[in-house]
Amino acid sequence: MPGFVDQAQLHARAGDGGAGAVSWRREAHVDRGGPDGGDGGHGGDVWLVASVNESSLLGFRDHPFRRATDGVHGSGSKRHGARGKDIEVPVPVGTVVRDRDGRLVCDLDHEGARALVAEGGQGGRGNARFLSNRRRAPAFAEQGEKGQELWLNMELKLMADVALVGFPNAGKSTLISTVSAAKPKIADYPFTTLEPHLGVVRVGGVEDATEFVMADIPGLVEGAADGKGLGHQFLRHIERARVLVVLLDLGAPEAGGENPADQLRVLLSELGSYRPELLERPRLVVGSKADIATDGAGLSDLVLSAATGQGVGVLVERLGALVHEARTAAVAETAGEVVVHRPAPEGVDVRRAGSGAWVVLGRAAERAVALSDLNDAGAQAEAVRRLRRLGVDRALARAGARDGDEVTIGAMTFTWGDDV
Repeated sequence: MPGFVDQAQLHARAGDGGAGAVSWRREAHVDRGGPDGGDGGHGGDVWLVASVNESSLLGFRDHPFRRATDGVHGSGSKRHGARGKDIEVPVPVGTVVRDRDGRLVCDLDHEGARALVAEGGQGGRGNARFLSNRRRAPAFAEQGEKGQELWLNMELKLMADVALVGFPNAGKSTLISTVSAAKPKIADYPFTTLEPHLGVVRVGGVEDATEFVMADIPGLVEGAADGKGLGHQFLRHIERARVLVVLLDLGAPEAGGENPADQLRVLLSELGSYRPELLERPRLVVGSKADIATDGAGLSDLVLSAATGQGVGVLVERLGALVHEARTAAVAETAGEVVVHRPAPEGVDVRRAGSGAWVVLGRAAERAVALSDLNDAGAQAEAVRRLRRLGVDRALARAGARDGDEVTIGAMTFTWGDDV
């Protein structure tokens, strides 16, 4: 994966809604035609879509901006403006999105998963929509609503069935290149692998074949969970693995490295320090470089040599069985689950902005006063009616607003009073 990037930022900007039109029907032989202003179109939304065709977040490193198009303004003869076009932003499967405060926005953990991250502004209603028996000639319309605009933090956690965990130069890259078509860089020095690699492994016959994805995770060292070495950058990629292979370098003592027992202790300690639940995953302890091993084979579930092929077939078969069991258990756990998505409440929030000054926050309240001409008496009456229906007057009274205080809602500022 050349240019692998697993952390990036996204600036999502939804489209603004189009403004409603103030228009009057003007035709020959039509007396007092009445209002016929059309509605503005809604702004486009920004969606994130998980795709297997994306392998990293590289495309966001230098260009994090994604914007949907604006809605079109309404016009006369009750012609409504066109809706802005949504934009679908493809991201790798396994992308986790959080807001700037670290709150989870979405976890796109399977192909085709979608998440609305920035909602387009609603289009404004034209003056034809405000016609009533009491208001025969409305001379105002709604302004279009601004689309959402926000920065998001994205983090990629690889979706692999099997993760290879081991010290630097333990033989992980050689193993994955032996059992799959992955071609990581291989050399006889620590930290040869500087980015994760994925390989697809197939085991079994034509009718009972099992395919699983194996990940070569860059080497861990003692203290990796606390940020030491390179391992802390890639521990997140182990989180989703169904099965862990703890690879012990049986030939390390000959080269002056850690003995297998110390390797096993450190690796399990780092996994537990990072995520204690990782120690509960199915795992195999495998001794590598059996062709040059001096000791430590007794610590392993099996030993192998990727260079000679010894034990590789047995490992693949055992991993295929463990992956199959883990997948079956996962399906059983999620069977019958009902996921309920509840929209976030759009309440009204009153905050003090100083002595005798208040600010009313909330999408509904701001939309209530987003009229084209608040100098028009009819527009003022409509704004007051909407605010009362939302309970803004009661909220201000409970907050302690007094006659003569200044209240700001969106672009409108007015003096608070019982007769407002």
